[in-house]
Amino acid sequence: MDRSDYRILQELKKDGRISNVELAQRVNLSPSTCLRRVQELERTGVIRGYRVVTDPESMDRGFAAYVSVSLSSHTKAALEEFERAMQDSGEVVECHNVAGAFEYLLRIECRDLAGYKHFHTEVLGTHPHVSAITTYLVMGSPKDERA
Repeated sequence: MDRSDYRILQELKKDGRISNVELAQRVNLSPSTCLRRVQELERTGVIRGYRVVTDPESMDRGFAAYVSVSLSSHTKAALEEFERAMQDSGEVVECHNVAGAFEYLLRIECRDLAGYKHFHTEVLGTHPHVSAITTYLVMGSPKDERA
């Protein structure tokens, strides 16, 4: 990867639907060279895909929280069971297995506090391996580059 590749990635992060001609102009490459570079970034897995970024409010998911979860059992089976449960939960938009004081960090998005309470009680609260839950409410996101 060189400077041009990083510039291509920076522009694609801003607008994944940009035309190749416009992208080439922005990064000062010929359209054919730019296209070859993008295709190589895709082929090698540097670019893993393109996504639609939605507005949480218009999707009835304006309430966001980060939740740390500790498990009572640390066996492979317990971890896999927890991860499957999180995969099946529509409120969980991110699930990270982390090192530190707890095992998982979740990003939860739902309609409102009542929706979160339902998730907290009926999903996390009923999981047999969950031993501790700490919720961090998102008050605002002045910088959010998830896409």
